[in-house]
Amino acid sequence: MLTDELKKGSAEFLILSLLEVESRHGYELQKLIESRSEGVLTFNVASLYPLLYRMEERGWIVGRWVEKSGERRKRFYRLTPAGLAALEAQRESWKAFVTAINRVSGVRYA
Repeated sequence: MLTDELKKGSAEFLILSLLEVESRHGYELQKLIESRSEGVLTFNVASLYPLLYRMEERGWIVGRWVEKSGERRKRFYRLTPAGLAALEAQRESWKAFVTAINRVSGVRYA
């Protein structure tokens, strides 16, 4: 079971990774993280949206409201150049972290 601290530490990285591919709204991000992690990672909306707002304040993502006929309006987020740079830096940090943890713990993958 993952601790809240581990989830918090990876949330920005996961969101930036998903936004690298295409613009998405918060609920879609939440569901993608849950489905792609096979239920291991879950984020409730109450914690996800404040994180999106903080990332927007940092200039990593930009949100825009989209309204479709007959649907509720949704705020779609996209990655900015600063967000892409942050994602690349986080990927390098993540690789180094996982490598170090595996060396210490003796975890080997087949």
